Amino acid sequence: MSGAQKLPIVAVIGPTAVGKTAMSLDLARALNAEVISVDSRQVYRYMDVGTDKISREVRREIPHHLIDVADPDQVYTASDFVVQAADCVKRIMARGRAPLFVGGTPFYYQALFSRLLSIDVPTDEKLRAELFALEADELYGRLKNSDPESAARLHPHDKFRVSRALEIFLLSGRPASEWYARERPSESPYDVLYLGLFKPRDILVNGIERRVRRQFASGYPEEVKWLLDNGYSPDLPSMQGFGYKELTLFHQGRMTLEEAIMGDAIATRQFAKRQMTWFKKFAPAVWCDLSQKTPAENGKWLIEQAKKHLDEALR
Repeated sequence: MSGAQKLPIVAVIGPTAVGKTAMSLDLARALNAEVISVDSRQVYRYMDVGTDKISREVRREIPHHLIDVADPDQVYTASDFVVQAADCVKRIMARGRAPLFVGGTPFYYQALFSRLLSIDVPTDEKLRAELFALEADELYGRLKNSDPESAARLHPHDKFRVSRALEIFLLSGRPASEWYARERPSESPYDVLYLGLFKPRDILVNGIERRVRRQFASGYPEEVKWLLDNGYSPDLPSMQGFGYKELTLFHQGRMTLEEAIMGDAIATRQFAKRQMTWFKKFAPAVWCDLSQKTPAENGKWLIEQAKKHLDEALR
């Protein structure tokens, strides 16, 4: 290993529905790896169909971490991910196996590998719930008085972020903007190689619509109804994701099922575009157009790239 003693890491990135999961399984088998999920939606329990979670049968063969680690009414932050992911890496390597990061949440990758989040921002879930229960206008007015800088960058109706910023101020006496202004990137302990997967836009768009329709035919509407029936508010951050938002409107009688399907597909396409905008900035990265060769050929190339990086990092 280099003098810096950095841990060699491989991460599979790419837009939603590109095929990260399928490619990662062969990669995990070849590397004797366990997967660490980098997905801000799969952290939530009871949200399985809409987040396209890997089956429990596959998880028994290849352990997957950071799936089902929070209830839908809990706040799960990038800071939580950083702490838990670092713990996963240590435990996986202690078992003589390799950690393999797989997922499409760019900010989680940046938080962990760029060390952007290291401060211990205060939290109090009871206070947060009390603040969230206030009307949006009152909540935003309080934030403007206590932390005008944070208020200026937040939408008045973004109750989740507004209440979080106000919570930080009430607990610490310092504005959230001051907490985050103190952050400075520090050197990462990881030597990461990003394996980027992509497909031409028309192929990806078709794949997204097929996946959305498959999800809707596989219990997605019933999953959202169960969440609503069990008291999980449509206003929760976990319920604001594409698909969940549209199906909530469907169950409220404000949207047809076909409108919910198309709304989900459109939102997913927009999300995939934003993902690629972020991922194109990630480095070091090698990119694979999955449409150019067979899955077996693509898998072989990815395994070669991963092993080369791990071998070089360990010299």
